[in-house]
Amino acid sequence: MAKRTASFICQICGAVHARWQGRCDSCGAWNSIAEETTASDTLPANLRGGRRGRLIALESLAGTSEDAPRVQVGISELDRVAGGGIVPGSVLLIGGDPGIGKSTLLIQASAALATAGHRIIYVSGEEAVAQVRLRAERLGLAGAPVELAAETNVEDIVATLSEGRRPVLVVIDSIQTMWTDTVESAPGTVTQVRSSAQILIRYAKRAGAAVILVGHVTKDGQIAGPRVVEHMVDAVLSFEGDGAHDFRILRAQKNRFGPTDEIGVFEMTNLGLAEVANPSELFLSNRDSGAPGTAVYAGMEGTRPVLVEIQALVVPTSLGTPRRAVVGWDPSRLSMVLAVLEARCGIKLGAHDVHLNVAGGFRISEPAADLAVAAALISSLSGSVLPPDSVYFGEVSLTGAVRAVPHAMARLKEAAKLGFTRAVAPEAKSPAKGSAKSAAAAREPMESPLAIEAIASLGDIVVAIAAKGPRRGAREAQEG
Repeated sequence: MAKRTASFICQICGAVHARWQGRCDSCGAWNSIAEETTASDTLPANLRGGRRGRLIALESLAGTSEDAPRVQVGISELDRVAGGGIVPGSVLLIGGDPGIGKSTLLIQASAALATAGHRIIYVSGEEAVAQVRLRAERLGLAGAPVELAAETNVEDIVATLSEGRRPVLVVIDSIQTMWTDTVESAPGTVTQVRSSAQILIRYAKRAGAAVILVGHVTKDGQIAGPRVVEHMVDAVLSFEGDGAHDFRILRAQKNRFGPTDEIGVFEMTNLGLAEVANPSELFLSNRDSGAPGTAVYAGMEGTRPVLVEIQALVVPTSLGTPRRAVVGWDPSRLSMVLAVLEARCGIKLGAHDVHLNVAGGFRISEPAADLAVAAALISSLSGSVLPPDSVYFGEVSLTGAVRAVPHAMARLKEAAKLGFTRAVAPEAKSPAKGSAKSAAAAREPMESPLAIEAIASLGDIVVAIAAKGPRRGAREAQEG
């Protein structure tokens, strides 16, 4: 016999509480705890029957392992982020803001695989089949042999998938709408999402079919639902972008079969998402090279070099506490750069508002952008225009020294392709003899495609920019 028990579960992190309370003790979210009813066995644990465990074979670390087979989707940007293609039997979770293009991307990927002769099943829990057909017609993909279904019961979906030829890819849009008979809570709750995901993951591993789960996101940009689902799947992909820009960025946050720092760049068009082969050219297309406070940063996203424009605006404040506004970068990193400029270079910014923006809506996470940000801040404060043919990259330490960053040659080559002729970068220090880095440096050609201005400390770039002085228009405005 089984009895019904009530549990109070946080809908954000999945923590179980003995009673309802306004704030979750585990994740700190407010009003996220909901009551869920589950079935439990009335017998005590020591009286319940169970099978004895069987012996499993143990193996050593030594030996060779074959690379996981992959299925090329046909969309190179998606294949890049997935690690070279989708692995059969893997489960991917993709999240993004509503209307960002998740369903559009998955319809295009499903149509590409189905046209290549694979069996593809697209299950929609939010839209009817007619709505999915309308989207496919708008994208010009109505002729692709993709099998559609509008269903939310997981048992019915798995039974349908088990019939006929094994599908290569199954798309579930979305996991928050799925429900299973084994749980009596409402769809979208932690228990339903976790149980439904577990059933679909078990099917993927047993049948060898790749499954893509679409997940809702919270207002903070995090995938909604329990964090345990992110640990259950093989890869977590995030689809970033906003309505003010046409491009979208697909970023891997977790990937058991590939790197986690690759990005795929798409542009939203009337015919769906188009791949962007050269993101740097897109991000620098509307650059104003004649204005102070702008610097071009040569960054790396995985194995792909990306050039973006850093914009800074430093103005006197009228408030008691100066404003620090950052878009596309880490605010704490900006505070550190401002502190180093004041402590090591004598630049006082305590009476100025600082606004920093990464042009195009791109987000930067690596510390190699410190030097470009510092150059943009100094340029805006002094009114000096930075050379339009220069790129900047380097990590700033708390001592004011500028440290070298990896993949310098790839950054320089990408800048040379776009017509830049000069790079402001830290001094390259030769590694110790006998080290792995020394052997790799010996194999890598050292001829730089750009003229490099070596920077040892942040004070060097302050002197170089201040020596140019403000441009004529800025000087006249200050005098006036």
